[in-house]
Amino acid sequence: MKTEALMVWLLAHTAKYPKYERFRLAKELETAIFNFHRCLLHATKVADRSQFLKKADIHLLELRTYMRIANSLKYTSDDQYGFFAESCTEIGKLLGGWLKS
Repeated sequence: MKTEALMVWLLAHTAKYPKYERFRLAKELETAIFNFHRCLLHATKVADRSQFLKKADIHLLELRTYMRIANSLKYTSDDQYGFFAESCTEIGKLLGGWLKS
């Protein structure tokens, strides 16, 4: 549920990017969040989850990296970045716990 809430926020956020960035940075952010969510969905349906959870961890890292770039380019305010970073930290902790179990 936390991932889906972040997805909704991110999609609304990237829609406000300048038009030329929607096909570049915004697209990468959206791809990363969808791939992350897809890996989590797969992990809930298979016996050996570790491969999907490790892929999800990589997509979460991509997502964080792209959002740092968006913040550096001033497409994201510091408050928006703070919200995003908090959400990713919380989701990352849940993912880490799932990986350990």
